[in-house]
Amino acid sequence: MFPIVTITFSPCIDKSTTVPAMIPEKKLRCSQPRYEPGGGGINIARAIKQLGGEALAVYPAGGYTGKFLQELLEGEGIPQQVVPVSGATRENLIVVDDSTNGQFRFGLPGTPITDVELYQLMEAIENLEGLRYLVASGSLPPGVPLDIFARLAAIAKQKGARFIADTSGEALKRAASEGVFLLKPNIAELSSLVGKEEIHMERVDDVAREIIARGECELVAVSMGPSGAVLVSAEEVVIVTPPPVRKLSTVGAGDSMVAAMVLALFQGKSNQEILSLGVAAGTAATMNPGTELCHKEDVDRLLPKLRVQTMAEL
Repeated sequence: MFPIVTITFSPCIDKSTTVPAMIPEKKLRCSQPRYEPGGGGINIARAIKQLGGEALAVYPAGGYTGKFLQELLEGEGIPQQVVPVSGATRENLIVVDDSTNGQFRFGLPGTPITDVELYQLMEAIENLEGLRYLVASGSLPPGVPLDIFARLAAIAKQKGARFIADTSGEALKRAASEGVFLLKPNIAELSSLVGKEEIHMERVDDVAREIIARGECELVAVSMGPSGAVLVSAEEVVIVTPPPVRKLSTVGAGDSMVAAMVLALFQGKSNQEILSLGVAAGTAATMNPGTELCHKEDVDRLLPKLRVQTMAEL
C-alpha cells in the first residue's frame, strides 16, 4: 500500500553529456554519458525520495530500454509497478556546449500504447489500495486519448484520493473540467485554461480564483520561473520568491517542485509551507547539471532565504 502514487504515460531514459563546442559537420567528442530515469511522474517519485518520502511509480515499459529503466529505478530504491508494452521505451538526449554553457535538449517521440496496454495501466491504478494522492505528470504518447487525465481524476474521486495534474494543452483542460485537487500550470497554461491570450502577473491570483470558483480544483499553483510561484486557494494567496542562484539546468525543476508540494500536502503542512518547499525544491534542481533533480541539502539551505508573502482573502 502506497499513499502517494505517480503515473507516467511516456517514460524515458535521459542521457546527458557535454561537448567542447557544438559545431555542425564535425565529429564531436562527448564526455562520459550519464543515464537517468525520466518522465514526469517518475521524476516526481524520484524527487520525493530525495526529500525523504516515498511514492510508487506506475508506468509502461518495453524493450531493452524498458528493462534498463527498471534497473535504474531499482538502483535508486524507487518502488515501481510496471505495465509491459510492446514498444521500446524512448530515450532523450541532453547535450551541454561547454564553450557557451548552452543546453541542447533532444526529445524523441513517445512509445505508442495500444488500447489493451492502456486498459492495463488504468486497471493498475484502479486496483491500488490505500491511495491518498495520485499524481499524473508528463506528455502523452500516441494511443493515449486526451481525456486520460480526466479519467484518472474520476478514479481518484471514487477512491477518495486527491488527484494532482501536471500537464498542458487539451489534456489539462479536460482534467480541470472533471475536477482535480491541485493544478500546477505556468502562466501560459493558466491563460489557456480560461481562454485568454495573455494574463498579466498581477491578475494571476484573480484568474486562479475563477478556476477554483468553477469547481475545477481546490488549489492552483502557478509557476513563474525565476520569479517563483503563486499558490491560490479559496481563502488565501501565497507568493514565494526564491533568492538568485547559479543555474546549471532547468530540466527537472518543475517535477521537483511538484514532488515537494505533494510531500508537504501528505504531511499536512500549511499552504505557505507547501509552496515554500515547492519553490525551494524547484530552485534547487536548477543548481544541478544535466537532468539531476533537487538535493535535500540544497532545499534545506534555500528555505530560510525565500521571500514569502501571504494575503488573506477579504
